[in-house]
Amino acid sequence: MSTTPPPTTRPGPPRTAGVPVRAATVLTALAAGLISAFVLAPGPVAGSMSGGGYGSRRDLDDRLSASFTDYWESGERGFPPGLRDLVDYWSRYHLVKAVTAALLLAVLIALGALLWKAFLRASGRTAGTRAALASAAAVVTALALFSLAMVMANIQGAVAPFSSLMSMLPVHRPHGELAGVLDQIRRQLAAYPDGGPTPPPVEVMVSDFGRYHAVLAVAATAVALLAAAVSVVSWRRFAAVAASDRRTRRVLRSSGLFWALMAAAVAVIAVANTATTADPAPALLAFFEGGW
Repeated sequence: MSTTPPPTTRPGPPRTAGVPVRAATVLTALAAGLISAFVLAPGPVAGSMSGGGYGSRRDLDDRLSASFTDYWESGERGFPPGLRDLVDYWSRYHLVKAVTAALLLAVLIALGALLWKAFLRASGRTAGTRAALASAAAVVTALALFSLAMVMANIQGAVAPFSSLMSMLPVHRPHGELAGVLDQIRRQLAAYPDGGPTPPPVEVMVSDFGRYHAVLAVAATAVALLAAAVSVVSWRRFAAVAASDRRTRRVLRSSGLFWALMAAAVAVIAVANTATTADPAPALLAFFEGGW
């Protein structure tokens, strides 16, 4: 009489505290690699794309001061070659950072979702394990929000690199010819637009500064709408969860409140930048006067 051996079952992926170890390890390694790339890669990559980079921040600042002075003295709308090279480099620099930050954001969203799910399923775990899961999920969520801010800021820099570069001018401690140039720009902006003929470089600065804030206004509006939608979904899921599932209800309630507050805060940023877009000259003057 023969007996049939019981069917063998393949073990599932290893889990620690309810977290898929392999998936968590891969996502964590990807996040670490992308953080390193965000810090280290933009300069070399942008330099290779634009025919040459800049050895140091001091080198970049010195070239910016000199080329900005040349631009003002030219009296033309078009950038001289030195400033054009800087603007092209700076646009590519921010493009690389924006793409890297977007990839990091996607990885952190996936890792955060994995950790929050593990926390919600940790009813049989110790209090210490649950606290560790919640803490890890909260840290990853905070990093994801920071990555989102970096995506927005670097899209802004990639679309309006000239205004982004101007923010690096030493307006608080100018020296040499740049000090005189900045003084002339302040006088022109104080009289803009009714103080007579406006030099073409001032028109370019005002226009690009408006574009710089328009990009952030659009991005902030999109983020505010997305945050509001997440808040609504969280509240709806909260209402649908049984009262006995207190952990899930607590997480969903916190999520609903957090994303509602986030939507309100980002909406304020969107409104402020929309106002600056409509009338950028006063804000640009405030920058050149050291008000930023």
